[in-house]
Amino acid sequence: MSFPIRRALLLGGAAFAGFQGLPASPAFAQQAATTLPEVTVTAPSPIVRRHTTPPARPAPRVAAPARQRGPAPAEAQPAAPLPGTLPIVTDQFATVTVVPNEEIRRSGGGTLGDLLTNKPGITGSSYAPGASSRPIIRGLDVNRVSIIENGIGSNGASDLGEDHFVPIDPLATNQVEVIRGPATLRYGSTAIGGVVSATNNRIPDALPPCAQPFQSYGLPTKAPVLGDSPGCMNAEVRTSVSSVDRGVEGAVLLDAAGKNVAVHADVYGRNAGDYNIPSYPYAQPGLPFNGRQANSAATAAGASIGGSYLFDGGFIGASITQNNSIYHIPGVEGSQVGTRIDAKQTKFNVKGEYRPDAAAIDAIRFWVGATDYKHNEIGLADATDPTSDGIRQTFTNREQEGRLEVQLTPWNAGFAAVTTAVGVQASHQELNAPSPDNVGSPINGLFDPNKNTKVAGYVFNELRFTETTKAQVAGRIEHVDLSGMTPSAIPEFFDLNADPNAIGASVAQSRSFTPKSFSLGLIQALPWGLSASITGQYVERAPKPAELFSRGGHDATETFDIGNPNLGIETAKSIELGLRRAEGPFRFEITAYYTKFSGFIYRRLTGNTCDDASCVDPGTGTLELNQAIYSQRDATFRGGEFQSQLDVAQLYGGTWGIENQFDIVRATFADGTNVPRIPPMRLGGGLFWRDANWLTRINLLHAFAQNDVAPIAETTTPGYNLLRAEVSYRTKLDPNAWGAREMLVGLVGNNLLNENIRNAVSYSKDNVLMPGIGVRAFANLKF
Repeated sequence: MSFPIRRALLLGGAAFAGFQGLPASPAFAQQAATTLPEVTVTAPSPIVRRHTTPPARPAPRVAAPARQRGPAPAEAQPAAPLPGTLPIVTDQFATVTVVPNEEIRRSGGGTLGDLLTNKPGITGSSYAPGASSRPIIRGLDVNRVSIIENGIGSNGASDLGEDHFVPIDPLATNQVEVIRGPATLRYGSTAIGGVVSATNNRIPDALPPCAQPFQSYGLPTKAPVLGDSPGCMNAEVRTSVSSVDRGVEGAVLLDAAGKNVAVHADVYGRNAGDYNIPSYPYAQPGLPFNGRQANSAATAAGASIGGSYLFDGGFIGASITQNNSIYHIPGVEGSQVGTRIDAKQTKFNVKGEYRPDAAAIDAIRFWVGATDYKHNEIGLADATDPTSDGIRQTFTNREQEGRLEVQLTPWNAGFAAVTTAVGVQASHQELNAPSPDNVGSPINGLFDPNKNTKVAGYVFNELRFTETTKAQVAGRIEHVDLSGMTPSAIPEFFDLNADPNAIGASVAQSRSFTPKSFSLGLIQALPWGLSASITGQYVERAPKPAELFSRGGHDATETFDIGNPNLGIETAKSIELGLRRAEGPFRFEITAYYTKFSGFIYRRLTGNTCDDASCVDPGTGTLELNQAIYSQRDATFRGGEFQSQLDVAQLYGGTWGIENQFDIVRATFADGTNVPRIPPMRLGGGLFWRDANWLTRINLLHAFAQNDVAPIAETTTPGYNLLRAEVSYRTKLDPNAWGAREMLVGLVGNNLLNENIRNAVSYSKDNVLMPGIGVRAFANLKF
């Protein structure tokens, strides 16, 4: 689905110049009619707005085709946006952050958390920088942020532990969208904080542009594409090297089409060593240090193949994907015992769309996915005995998910044009986390096998009152069944050596919940290209299995987690106000939000260490795991975000300008104490110059000290300055001379002040520094 974002490159007329109080220079006036290309977002709503602009490619020369092959017709695909243009989305009911393909290529990052960490309102958990970093949105993470790929959940184990990787790699991703507000109800109550949606072409929903006919590869072309067009194949190579970790990464992507069939294949890999840091990282003095963050190396590899059959009125396709990663966990214990995670995921997805010639139904869409995920947490049982290396914990996740949506034909209600979409969603998950170190113990690993089954229904109604005013009303109801094993009693303090009966025998537990959610949004177009929005949500969330059934050591996070099988539904009431502008030389968005939680579920560190014999390090005899108990309290989150970009003047045939950003979130419990692990206030800005080919930019982001910390077992975090600079060049090439038809190359410098940066939201921040000064060189070639 596509939603155009209209923007203009320079001053659009005397009215706006007068509004800004700025003179319209001749150079600006000359380019006043230049319009920036559109950006499309795919995830926010099940309602697809149809467009009347004809498709970019000629229609098939067949007898009177009533409908187009592939997805719903959208506006013609525009040329790529000018480099570095701030993508502002004005057609949604709440803030949508878009990271388009070219920005992903320039920014790099081995994880979605790394990619998004400096966006307003978003940071990364960075438990293992470059390998394991999950996005945190407005201070909310794991159980309140959903991560999806092509409409289906990532379905790994990243929501079960901050050390677990997200099995979606930016190398194989074409666009990332962060969705907040009413649209999150489309994906479930566990997305109250937001949805991070990654998209790629692994299941093609349209025939690719014919950049390379099969003849140029010496292949036969008996099968036409869309009538008389020949079959075609496109290829893309993505690669980069980085100095801070001596890293190398690369990916190859292939797209081909013939007749009604489109296929895609990709393969990627990355390898990085221990990264350089500015100074000694550990809170404890006297540990070995060689200028690098010990035990921070990482490797990853993956591949996917998929294809679709496109027909008059829709398509159906499938893909199979393999993600593998081996990465180390930095920190004191991690470096002493060599903690590392060996993860593998196999994922099978199917999706499709059908647009019948029916009076009542506009489109039917579906998504189905099945995942088999497993990772081993490996390390020394005895830090002094290299022969004791082995598996300390295993996590498995077998998950199936399906979603079906029906969009009804718009109808006139008199007071508004109404478009309705209804959907059903179902999922089943089986989790397990055994530990070889605790076989025979009442606590064998973090939790015994548990099951999580959900069935949900939802409805979205979009009401267009006028061309400038529209509203959205959405609701969702779901039923959740959870079952697992938990000891009949887990005292807050225990010692199995002193009292073998301290932990009761394991008993089966089953819980059922029926959370209900509702949202209302309004968008009003205003003069000068402004768009104002207000949204309100009431969202209920059922506890997740880890919150109910945990009762064991989690070696990589150095915690002994204790679940609470008596947890109830968590309720959030929120309101968000937004003002955005995507036209002219001054583009911006400003957002303010307030969320009141009733029964906010969180993992609370008690300040005590575990007394269980299984929590004692045999090599040192010291207690190594911190107690963490899942609790429930009322909490309030409030904050805001701002970002803008101003084209100031023409210079050397291009445009130079300024950009800035700001975000803040404040989160407290009802008694005024602080919610743990909340990101600090950040303020940043910089300069840029760009033309159709070149982009140069320098930015400074200042993170203030975070002193609003939890009263127990959380330390304050000093502020820092992150200086970043980049230069990139893109151009069309003559494929006959160069082989490739398009090239993007560039250099990016990160943390150029070589600052000591500690991430306030990371559990390992007191012993792990973020990477120091580094330069990354990248190249992207399209064939």
